[in-house]
Amino acid sequence: MELIELLPTMNGLKGVIVIPGDKSISHRSVMFGSIAQGVTKVKNFLPGDDCLSTISCFRKLGVIIEENEKELIIYGNGFEGLKEPNELLDVGNSGTTIRLLLGILAGRPFHSSLIGDDSIGKRPMTRVTEPLKTMGAQIDGRKNGEFTPLSMRGGSLQPIQYKMPVASAQVKSALILAGLQADGESIIIEKAESRDHTERMIRKFGGQVQTDNRMIKVKGGQKLIASDILVPGDISSAAFFLVAGAIVPDSEIVLKNVGLNPTRTGIIEIMNKMGANLEIHQNDVDSFEPAGDITIKTSNLRGTVIEGDVIPRLIDEIPIIALLATQAEGKTIIKDAAELKVKETNRIDTVVNELKKLGASIEATEDGMVIHGGSTLSGGTVSSHGDHRIGMMLAIASLLCKDQVNLENPEAISVSYPNFFSHLNSLKN
Repeated sequence: MELIELLPTMNGLKGVIVIPGDKSISHRSVMFGSIAQGVTKVKNFLPGDDCLSTISCFRKLGVIIEENEKELIIYGNGFEGLKEPNELLDVGNSGTTIRLLLGILAGRPFHSSLIGDDSIGKRPMTRVTEPLKTMGAQIDGRKNGEFTPLSMRGGSLQPIQYKMPVASAQVKSALILAGLQADGESIIIEKAESRDHTERMIRKFGGQVQTDNRMIKVKGGQKLIASDILVPGDISSAAFFLVAGAIVPDSEIVLKNVGLNPTRTGIIEIMNKMGANLEIHQNDVDSFEPAGDITIKTSNLRGTVIEGDVIPRLIDEIPIIALLATQAEGKTIIKDAAELKVKETNRIDTVVNELKKLGASIEATEDGMVIHGGSTLSGGTVSSHGDHRIGMMLAIASLLCKDQVNLENPEAISVSYPNFFSHLNSLKN
């Protein structure tokens, strides 16, 4: 088992960081480039393990994808250009890859089999496979298609009218991608607003999708045309340094070119509500995804209640928000976040257990957690449990600890932020 020794910082955090490309947009740029007609070039692509799994799967489906230091080049031949794979499609640790890929493969007239790592093997797939089956896809797997490995035979799809039982951008996106191949118009109604990168990317690639008050309409038979993509920095990755800048004394950090899609900025809203000393300078560049520079300074924070519609807009940031709350004045309550139980780990239990090891006063609830602020963190041995966001949260926590922190399984962080530790060290120096 890998282990890294982390020491507290003595002098605060200072510097400028260019945040790596957004993971969600990087995934989708490969997928849309593959199902569009023509050559798509992608700049600032995130070369994390998850996104590399997406590239690997589409290469197995017959798509030519070139990588160099400056950009990714994808040679798309439309949906029809995808070919039956002669080997397993391995998604690694990537829930986005498997769920969105299921939506694409549902309309393809061939057989494919999908697998992932142990974590993927525990994540529920029926939320995607059941509605895809009603559209006409034949899907099987462990427990009637609830868990990988999954077997897919796609083909002719009927449109769907579907009211989503959970707020999930992955489920929504899978159904939109299937709907693009269906015979007619599909209507998807969201339970709560979730990230809209798929809808934005359809328009970027020349397609049409209607969105109105959580109702999404997409017509089948559309042809997508190749388009160049500049991926903004990932706000979910920036979140770790936003929190670090707010809670480590004598800090000032500038984060460059961070994605500011309104369906993703829940973390900024909550930090502002808690009193963070944060400034945003929006970029004027015309882009299908808004972006800007964020300056964060050491802040006097107060506890709050986080619940309701904001939860889907910060679901991936809750582990680091929990750490933020340990340093705020008063109590913070997180509710309506049961979705955390089916992430890379059960993130409710994992966050609570690991922060407790460092001395935080925090309790798990059925759908969230209660955090008592003003904690003095001690130190000790903690683990990422193979979850990249837990690993980064614990690395940020180590900055405040009185003693050394030993982090087990730090390699999980490369899933979304391969140069995380070099960026962290640059701010410490």
